[in-house]
Amino acid sequence: MFSHVSIGSSDPNKASMFYDEVLGALGIKTLFNVEGAVAYGEPAGPKTFILKPFDGGSPTPSNGGHIAYLATTRAQVDDFYATALKLGGTDEGAPSIRPQYHQNYYGAYVRDPEGNKIQAVCHSKNG
Repeated sequence: MFSHVSIGSSDPNKASMFYDEVLGALGIKTLFNVEGAVAYGEPAGPKTFILKPFDGGSPTPSNGGHIAYLATTRAQVDDFYATALKLGGTDEGAPSIRPQYHQNYYGAYVRDPEGNKIQAVCHSKNG
């Protein structure tokens, strides 16, 4: 469906301290970390990039947008959430069933230390 998404950061290397562990809780691996850019995902699959804005300006979080990462278990969602809060993220919705989406939708929302909203979601009934 998509090749990659990018999250703006004033300091991608510092942001990687948050994302390495938070995305790691979902089994998402770091592909590379170089000056000004960090990548997560699989070499042949969708990726997340943490980058300084190309225009040199300050990064700004999306208003109304977020990136949802797929968890295979509800325990991964719980770990994602707890890890994010431990590393300076802020709560935007604790782990819970959200039946307004569907009966097995289990998700949690956080903001990273720069204000970007991310989510972990498990769609499995037995996850």
